[in-house]
Amino acid sequence: MTLIIIIFGLLTSVAGILILINPETVFAPLRNNVEKPWLHVTAIAVRLILGVLLILYADVSRFPLIILIIGYLSIAAAGVFSIIGRQRFIRLMRWAFSFLQPWGRVGGLFAALFGGFLVYAFI
Repeated sequence: MTLIIIIFGLLTSVAGILILINPETVFAPLRNNVEKPWLHVTAIAVRLILGVLLILYADVSRFPLIILIIGYLSIAAAGVFSIIGRQRFIRLMRWAFSFLQPWGRVGGLFAALFGGFLVYAFI
């Protein structure tokens, strides 16, 4: 199961690098699908699955406490996304896209670093 966390970390790093190079590569498809239910469900499911995996496998990582905290934060984010409902999720995503316009590359850098951290923590 740690392989799933490593794959998630690699995909997050790749997405971050793509955002650094050209933010619209990642943001445009998300922006175009913000009103579709699958995006909301996927946002919840990915955070929930990742959170559970991080909590379950924190002990085998290089940084168990940090991984455990990230796992709980991920589950909390999934819970918030579930509770706020679809319309508020759509509004949140639209706000995030307007906010990320000038800061997208900074977010891409953090995503690339976070993904790299996950990979390093579990290799």
